Amino acid sequence: MATQTLTRPAPHTATAPATRKPRRKITAGRAAVTAVAALLAVLWLVPFAWATVTAFKSETDAAASEVSWFPPSGFTADAFVRVFQDGNIPLWTWNSLYTSAAITVITLVTSALVAYALSRIDFRGKRVLMTVIIASIIIPPPVLMIPLFYQMVAMRMIDTPWAVILPQVIHPAMVFVLKKFFDQIPRELEEAAVMDGASRMRIFIQIILPLSRPILAAVAIFVFISAWNNFLWPFISTNDGSILTLPVGLQTIKSAYGIQYAQNMASALLAALPLILVFLFFQRQIIKGVATTGLAGT
Repeated sequence: MATQTLTRPAPHTATAPATRKPRRKITAGRAAVTAVAALLAVLWLVPFAWATVTAFKSETDAAASEVSWFPPSGFTADAFVRVFQDGNIPLWTWNSLYTSAAITVITLVTSALVAYALSRIDFRGKRVLMTVIIASIIIPPPVLMIPLFYQMVAMRMIDTPWAVILPQVIHPAMVFVLKKFFDQIPRELEEAAVMDGASRMRIFIQIILPLSRPILAAVAIFVFISAWNNFLWPFISTNDGSILTLPVGLQTIKSAYGIQYAQNMASALLAALPLILVFLFFQRQIIKGVATTGLAGT
């Protein structure tokens, strides 16, 4: 039997030229869009910059009739010092943090389960339930404040963290968004898992959820921001100072000398600082969520 020898091909002596990506041409339309976007960004940043400057002014300079970006007496952090002295900022921040986190987790679990059932399971009343969910998106939240308050009173949850958490875990818009995302996942993956003997819950946990990480991250971020910014419902449902959230607690810091502009701006910056950090760390997920899920109007 003849043996066949394998010969290694000779190495190439000349390297292939590297391909360069063509540069995008700067057209008049693209330049105009960039200029408008830059102008809108500046207009958005001006109020934030003014609030920051005012927070670092003295009360005399902040209340002066003459508008000035550079106060005559210089910048000071007295407004922040007074806010920390007059209020329990660490406790209020912790209350906002764990209530917002609890609302986010419970909302993700319940919304994902409901959305999966609406997307994959056929049951009686499915269309009616979907119609109710879509219709409830247009109901303004303040309309439900009085019924929710009486419900919390009947359940003896007023002045407890559950009074803040439970009414905020229902997000029909998030159920709708998740349902539309689940509809796009191929059913063949689930059919193959069923052939292997996987249960419905195992399919949901091991197949659907891993494939839905981008949309789950976007929903979690939006729910957390909404829960952190919520002022009206925590203000109505809590009176105990030990369970106040940060937006509500900052409103209890009042002065007997009228409106304190620097102190109010310092309080607003403290309330907005965690959300700014969330945006800095998760801006890619936020932008992707707005662009792909239609959450800009919710």
